[in-house]
Amino acid sequence: MGHLRVGLAQLNLWLGDLDGNAEMIRAAYDEAVGLGAQVVVFSELTVTGYPPEDLLLKPAFVKGAARVLGEIARHTGEVPSVVGFPEDSGQTGPVRLWNSAAMCLGGEVRGVFRKHLLPNYAVFDEQRYFLAGTAAGPLMQIDSVSVGVSVCEDLWGPPLTADAPAHDGGLPSAVGSAADTSPALAQVAMGAQLLVNLNGSPYRRGKQTDREAIARTRASTLGVPVVYVNQVGGQDELIFDGSSFVTDAAGEVVCRLPAFAEQVAVCDVEVSNGGTPARPGRVTRTRDGAVNVLSSRLAPLAEVWQALVTATRDYVRKNGFSEVVIGLSGGIDSSAVAAIATDALGAEHTHGVSMPSRYSSDGSRSDAAVLAANLGIDFRTMPIESAHAALGGMLAGAAPEPEPGSDDEAAAGLADQNIQSRIRGVALMALSNRFGWLVLTTGNKTETSVGYTTLYGDTAGAYAVISDVPKLLVYELCEWRNRQPGGERIPRACITKPPSAELRPDQRDDQSLPPYELLDPIVEAYVEGDLTVAEAVEVGAKHGASAELVERVTRLVDIAEYKRRQSPPGPRISAKSFGKDRRMPITNLFR
Repeated sequence: MGHLRVGLAQLNLWLGDLDGNAEMIRAAYDEAVGLGAQVVVFSELTVTGYPPEDLLLKPAFVKGAARVLGEIARHTGEVPSVVGFPEDSGQTGPVRLWNSAAMCLGGEVRGVFRKHLLPNYAVFDEQRYFLAGTAAGPLMQIDSVSVGVSVCEDLWGPPLTADAPAHDGGLPSAVGSAADTSPALAQVAMGAQLLVNLNGSPYRRGKQTDREAIARTRASTLGVPVVYVNQVGGQDELIFDGSSFVTDAAGEVVCRLPAFAEQVAVCDVEVSNGGTPARPGRVTRTRDGAVNVLSSRLAPLAEVWQALVTATRDYVRKNGFSEVVIGLSGGIDSSAVAAIATDALGAEHTHGVSMPSRYSSDGSRSDAAVLAANLGIDFRTMPIESAHAALGGMLAGAAPEPEPGSDDEAAAGLADQNIQSRIRGVALMALSNRFGWLVLTTGNKTETSVGYTTLYGDTAGAYAVISDVPKLLVYELCEWRNRQPGGERIPRACITKPPSAELRPDQRDDQSLPPYELLDPIVEAYVEGDLTVAEAVEVGAKHGASAELVERVTRLVDIAEYKRRQSPPGPRISAKSFGKDRRMPITNLFR
């Protein structure tokens, strides 16, 4: 037995910033070498950041990545590094790249591994850009230890079924069986004593459990340790949680880097049949002198909150902004978004605006002010009554007074409600233009699903922070945040009051929508589960929902597709969010 001291570089890469990423990579390499690393492993497509999407179709971008890889390789000394990059195959045709890992040593690239299994489901679209690699090698030789290199899904092996990809669902039953044709198995057959895996694995709730379970099974079945390195940070609607880890040959996790934080760490990995002796035991080092790093997994609500904070912080700063503004209604959703933004950017960079109308209750106005005071954020009030009255007068000449009790009266009432929301959207965008603040929208996943939003009103903004968070989870998150050190930030009244848009007298959500205890499971089944209406009816029945109610809800989901197509992006925390995950046609008669 011996040990190989492996450096794990978990970085928050800036997609497209080739030179900036290269500088970050070189600094992390130097740090890991300074901690005694014998090899330094980075994440998937390190040079570009992940996922580059259609930047990969730009020849200048691919050439720039190759240039930067050369600079990184020249910086690499006697300690090898493994760096992800897009490799030009030199072939002709629309798809001409490989998703590759370069093995750098002594100032040059000594070998390349090309990703075999290209995911093309959920948020992944790799077959649009990449050719599949075919060779399992080469192996890296590091102080008499043979190391196999793979990229993301190649560690897991082929998916069980087309709709249950191996690395994003359950454990692949093919591992270690005759059906296992993965590069990992081939590398062990070639003599690999350690497997290192470069990842660009986006976050979703509970995903780390799946990652570690699959890696542990792979390690214990093949009898070799596994080093898994993932990137960290927000990229548009995707969140990368890091959570890089190492398993020993028995499948025990012996090192885990923190979630949602950059870190460079060095772990002594026990390998069989050779290896340079190192200090005994499993020792992990970081720049602050910490040893035996096995970061605890975050509790479920803490994990979701930190994911949203990370996504918001990176979306704002990576797009060149520093300040955000939120319309504060005194309700649960805007309270949650304001608290997330404050945690992400600091109170000094977060602005709240109350925009009361003639229908806004005194409680909602005061709750918004108390929330802002609790968070310590800038707060201002902009009543919208004058604009509301002016628009109503302007429109009166274009539409006759509706007959009482008619359908036209109901339509006129809805139009008046939407006017109020759109005035608020205009006001927030005016502040954005005036002060350079980024507008954060406050719609949750449940409301977004059923179209309980106003296009060009409460959907107006740059980033939809909780658009993948169901309503009931919003409540849970706010309760969790209030239990954290520092005391309650979100006023109790914001949590306990009946939810209402307050766009007409005595309005409540449950006058237009079923209770969220019924609505959330139906939406989850229909949107995330991809069930038909008939199948969703069966799910709804288990929660006490009638067939008529389920059919009405699913119809609302279908007809709101055009709204979602025009809404801002938001961070993905579920197995299926709106955006990259779900691409439904707007014109669609399938039921």
